[in-house]
Amino acid sequence: MLDKPAFRNAMRRRRCLIPTDGFYEWQTGAPSGPKRPYFVRARRGEDGAPPPPLAFAGLWETWTGPNGEELDTAAIVTTDASRALSAIHPRMPAFVAVEDFDRWLDCDTVPGEEAATLIKPADDALLEVYPIWPAVNRVANDSEALIAPLSPQAEQAAPAQPPKPSKTKKSDDQPTLF
Repeated sequence: MLDKPAFRNAMRRRRCLIPTDGFYEWQTGAPSGPKRPYFVRARRGEDGAPPPPLAFAGLWETWTGPNGEELDTAAIVTTDASRALSAIHPRMPAFVAVEDFDRWLDCDTVPGEEAATLIKPADDALLEVYPIWPAVNRVANDSEALIAPLSPQAEQAAPAQPPKPSKTKKSDDQPTLF
């Protein structure tokens, strides 16, 4: 990150944490095969304890647009995938461990070089990865079912692409952009 001009100053002076419950990752099958979605989240404790909080390593920047307007942006830092995720995808978001939150955010006394040592694959024991229904690939779908684990039987039967929505007339009292 320190060697890339677009991120160099942000890595030194504008680090942030991006809280998350998890993220989606796609595994590509054979060259012409279907992509399969997976959900990655913090693993619960063996005693049923709640999972630890997760936060992506982030960088923020304010850019000046062509008309002089300011645009605030943020980026999630990525790293090589952990062993558990490498079979699905070669990279993953970089997580900052809870005990390192303060170090990552302290741009005044923690130099960018030191903060960069916190960018590494997550410990496999921290995360659980499981297949989910391909309906996640459609913006119109929005429910907790999108992160529910697929049973092995459902995984075998899951279509490569989510089913197309039926063409039904929208109610006149329901606003729509389309």
